[in-house]
Amino acid sequence: MESVQKEAAASTQPNKSVSSINPDTLPNKKMAWWIKREENHMTPSAQEEVDLSRYDAWYIKTNLKGDEKPVFLTFDCGYENGYTASILDVLKKHKAPGAFFLCRHYIEDQPELVKRMKKEGHIVGNHTSHHVCMPETDSRKVREEITDNANYMKEATGYEMDRFFRPPKGEYSERTLQITKDIGYTTVFWSMAYLDYDVDNQPGSDYVINHFEKYIHPGAIPLIHNISKSNTEALDTVLTNLEKEGYTFHSLSDLKKG
Repeated sequence: MESVQKEAAASTQPNKSVSSINPDTLPNKKMAWWIKREENHMTPSAQEEVDLSRYDAWYIKTNLKGDEKPVFLTFDCGYENGYTASILDVLKKHKAPGAFFLCRHYIEDQPELVKRMKKEGHIVGNHTSHHVCMPETDSRKVREEITDNANYMKEATGYEMDRFFRPPKGEYSERTLQITKDIGYTTVFWSMAYLDYDVDNQPGSDYVINHFEKYIHPGAIPLIHNISKSNTEALDTVLTNLEKEGYTFHSLSDLKKG
């Protein structure tokens, strides 16, 4: 895992090139990320309004070779609900790198857990400081929401935030994708998701296990919420099942590799 951490740090340095595109000249139509599920390990279809490759934005790994079956586990951490340490334990057991997308509140509240994520070789990505709607936020503030969050993490934990970004609620526009790219971040959406974020209406661990069995596919980027009891109870079984099916777990730092 230590080598994964070093590799991630090397691959997420700021993009020093200056974009010739003024983001404010681009469409700011508010869009919300969606996917159409496909069974039998087929890649889901997704929105086609925007060419994600123009903006260094991803929802699956492309250019797979042969029988490769990589999976990129990603976790959105709105707040701590007592489960993240257990999630980290399971990832460690399976030697599975994860990516945790954090807002400032989480870093303020759980600096030791954030340090543990980094020490154990996981990606810690940016989810904005205050979980704002990106298209409804002016360009200056969008930049501040991202850069201030990264700066605070460095100040609070001593660790750099990795330059991967997940838009809150999956809301984006071409303008905001360009801004994110210009400041050196790779935008990461998802190819698998389910209703796991309502703590008062959990789907149950069996549902989570069955969902992965039904909809997993090579190159998948599952969206998993850390506040979910069902996810926490199911994760060990999910990863064990994926291993039996020949899937391998990868860091987001491998996303662009051919």
